[in-house]
Amino acid sequence: MNDTTPTADRLLLLLKTRGAAPTATLAEALGITPEAARQQIQKLQAEGLVEGRQAASTGVGRPRQAWALTAAGHARFPDTHAQLTVQLLGAVRQLFGAEGLERLIGQREADSRAEYQRECAGLEGLEPRLRRLAELRASEGYMARLEREGRDWLLVEDHCPICAAAQACQGFCRSELQLFQEVAGPGATLRREEHLLAGARRCVYRITPVA
Repeated sequence: MNDTTPTADRLLLLLKTRGAAPTATLAEALGITPEAARQQIQKLQAEGLVEGRQAASTGVGRPRQAWALTAAGHARFPDTHAQLTVQLLGAVRQLFGAEGLERLIGQREADSRAEYQRECAGLEGLEPRLRRLAELRASEGYMARLEREGRDWLLVEDHCPICAAAQACQGFCRSELQLFQEVAGPGATLRREEHLLAGARRCVYRITPVA
C-alpha cells in the first residue's frame, strides 16, 4: 500500500500484519494524529471490523486498550473462492472417498513442489532460498515475509487465502510443512510455531540451520 491508500485500509492492514495495538501506536505507525486514529477506529468499530481488547499491562495504572480485527475484519482480506472450494472438497470426498481427497492434495503438493524447485534452482545457501520462498508465498496471497531471529529464520504468513479449504481438510497444512522443509534443504530444520487453524492470528515457521 502507498500514501494514496485510504487511511482505514492502511489501519486494517496494520492490524492484520502486526496484531492488536493501542491507538497511539497505530497513529504513530500511520503518521497521523491520535485524534485522527481514534476517528478511523470509531468508524471501523461501527462497521464491526475492529474491536477493543485489554492490552497487557506494562506497569502501574489502568490497563491500556488495544484494537484488533474482528472475524469480519479478517474477512476483508480475500479467502480465495472459499465457499466454492469447500463445496468441491466435500464433493471429492463424497464421490471418491478419503483416498481420492488424498490424491487431490498430493497433486497440489506435486505442482507446488515443481514450481518451488524451479524457482529456487541455482540459489546457493539457505537465505536466498528462503527469501525466494517468501516471495512466492506472498505472490500467492499469503502476505508472507522472512525475518531473522538470532541464528534462526522466521517465515511469517499473516494471511491464508485457502483458510476455508485448510479448515475443511488439514492435509493442505501438512503438505506445506513438507514443501517448506524441502526448500530449506537438509542443512536446516523447520517447525511451525504459530498456526492460524490452532487459534493464532497467523502462521509462523521457524527455520534453524543445522550446526
